[in-house]
Amino acid sequence: QVQLVESGGGLVQAGGSLRLSCAASRTTFSINAMGWYRQAPGKQRELVAIITSRDSTNYADSVKGRFTISRDTAKNTVDLQMNSLKPEDTAVYYCYVDYRGMDYWGKGTLVTVSS
Repeated sequence: QVQLVESGGGLVQAGGSLRLSCAASRTTFSINAMGWYRQAPGKQRELVAIITSRDSTNYADSVKGRFTISRDTAKNTVDLQMNSLKPEDTAVYYCYVDYRGMDYWGKGTLVTVSS
């Protein structure tokens, strides 16, 4: 079992920045990948960014160049720095972890970008 606790969501104006953070209850030693997904109202959950245990990263096309994912193995955390936010980035953001081949999700944190 892995518990994930997200923080950092909130309301921001378009063009602004937010930083999301997710703390995992397990050491990242056995974590294959950590990342962020989001789900906007009426839409399916989609991948935002993911980072593997080898620090390989993958981003959704819609956030490339604006968002940066990073992890801290000492703190068992994964962060998402979001810059140049757009109203279409409004969604609930979920932390994700692949721990020993099993998927774990946080409860989500709401990001609202006003125009």
